[in-house]
Amino acid sequence: MTTHRTIEPAIHYWGTPVVLISTRNEDGSANLAPMSSAWWLGWSCMLGLDASSRTTENLRRTGACVLNLASANLVSAVDRLALLTGTPQLPLHKRFLGYRHEADKFTAAGLTPQASDVVAPPRVQECQVQMEAQVVDIRPFAARDARMPVGACMVELQLLKVHVAPDLLQEPDGHRIDPDRWKPLIMSFRQFHSVGERLQPSRLATVPEEAYAPWRRSSPAAPTQG
Repeated sequence: MTTHRTIEPAIHYWGTPVVLISTRNEDGSANLAPMSSAWWLGWSCMLGLDASSRTTENLRRTGACVLNLASANLVSAVDRLALLTGTPQLPLHKRFLGYRHEADKFTAAGLTPQASDVVAPPRVQECQVQMEAQVVDIRPFAARDARMPVGACMVELQLLKVHVAPDLLQEPDGHRIDPDRWKPLIMSFRQFHSVGERLQPSRLATVPEEAYAPWRRSSPAAPTQG
């Protein structure tokens, strides 16, 4: 019989997709930051961010970003961003972790900026999924958590426009992702992973996907603004 052990891990990176968040700096240049504390419901997304980061600063000031989802083939590019920060004056915790300032993260990662449709920050051309978004709310997070080593915040976003590489789409609908083709880059306990083959058919998937999109019944187009 297997028993459980009570532990106190330093981190809780149980396995979430890597997101490259692009924002605009105050001087108009682009910032690009990798993160893996994000989740989605409907056309809304919640991010968990370091309150002192350049990304958080840019989101507060401009209210806009692009969530570029990294696929497994971009692992090397993402890793090149891992210990870079757009903040010139490094906070103490980032100095301790070995970060260094980098003004041009797109070049550092070997990635290509691509103009967005409705927000100022650029998309990442190499990412198969790109979500233009606007800030709904920014609030402190884990303020009462004695184990939280740095100040954090939660950022609620509304998705405005979603761009997906055609080879990920199911036909003939053209608005659905084929999960067997999408291989997201996953961060699990600071190591890079991806997804494997489908394990078995899902009962949840027998429900028509359109049941989650009642807004489509009245309009053929996806929502583009809040």
